[in-house]
Amino acid sequence: MNDRNKTRVNSNKIINGIKKFWNFVWNGESFLSWIVFVILAFVIIKYIFFPVLIFSTGSSLPLVIVESCSMHHDKNFDDWWQENGNWYEDRDISKEQFAEYSKKNGFSKGDIFLVLGADENNIEVGDIIIFASGNVQRPIIHRIVSLDPIETKGDNNDRQFTKENNAERIDETNIGSDKIIGKTSAIRIPFLGWAKLIFFEPFRPQSERGLCK
Repeated sequence: MNDRNKTRVNSNKIINGIKKFWNFVWNGESFLSWIVFVILAFVIIKYIFFPVLIFSTGSSLPLVIVESCSMHHDKNFDDWWQENGNWYEDRDISKEQFAEYSKKNGFSKGDIFLVLGADENNIEVGDIIIFASGNVQRPIIHRIVSLDPIETKGDNNDRQFTKENNAERIDETNIGSDKIIGKTSAIRIPFLGWAKLIFFEPFRPQSERGLCK
């Protein structure tokens, strides 16, 4: 058998081996095939899918789950502004300006966002950023209300977090650029994050559990 035929035979063996493995994982009905499928999915997601997302989005956290109701709106925009607009108007943000902001009607706990890389050079008032602050483990997702210094506020919160008014010592009145993880993109998957959040709900304070109201 010449070298060309040997190469062809080896290629066919490899292709057939891949086909058998694929059929075993995808069409197999045994417990072992299910275990292999789960392991394979984990490896692909962790070592291929997420690294590609990190590279393409420029953010160290390319996907984020909304874990609180701080950006939830339970009314249409006009009614929401009637109740909350004074806080923004005191900071020279008009209803017309807010109406042009991304996600002017907020979003809900359990939503998943694709996150884009961000720093002080590519953010503006009205953007929704993801940042780290205080001793809280989860990232915070709030709307920018000032750029000098960078400040945020949750649409559904009656005030900004400062070190003095919350147990986790979150301060959103002066956010350093090094604390910004990214900003939300237009890509949002509603409620899918509940597949993860539901396992942590029993450990949350009673007031923070459940769907946004």
